[in-house]
Amino acid sequence: MSLKRFIFGLGVGAAAGYLLKNQIEQSGVQMSPEKALREVKRHVESIGTIDGTWIHMVPETYTQNQLDYDVYRGGVSCTTDDELKTFEFLVDASTGTVLRLYEQES
Repeated sequence: MSLKRFIFGLGVGAAAGYLLKNQIEQSGVQMSPEKALREVKRHVESIGTIDGTWIHMVPETYTQNQLDYDVYRGGVSCTTDDELKTFEFLVDASTGTVLRLYEQES
């Protein structure tokens, strides 16, 4: 194989990868559940010390104010003022925005 063909192939591959990356970003691909959970944890750290978390790996549709969102549902346990509290959350699967965070009743 000649050096020219190798460099040409490398250039075509890089260009295709760049175009594919842009296409995927524009298509509204969902973030991973792990990344969404990190966003929720970042918000909950101000409430107390996080003891445990969980998240559903498959997004579901949630309607709020007549708008539909693809969301991940999950929960967080944290200690606040020596008391264990459990929260459930809904986080937008596309942006990572916490749409709902509410304390579970004991």
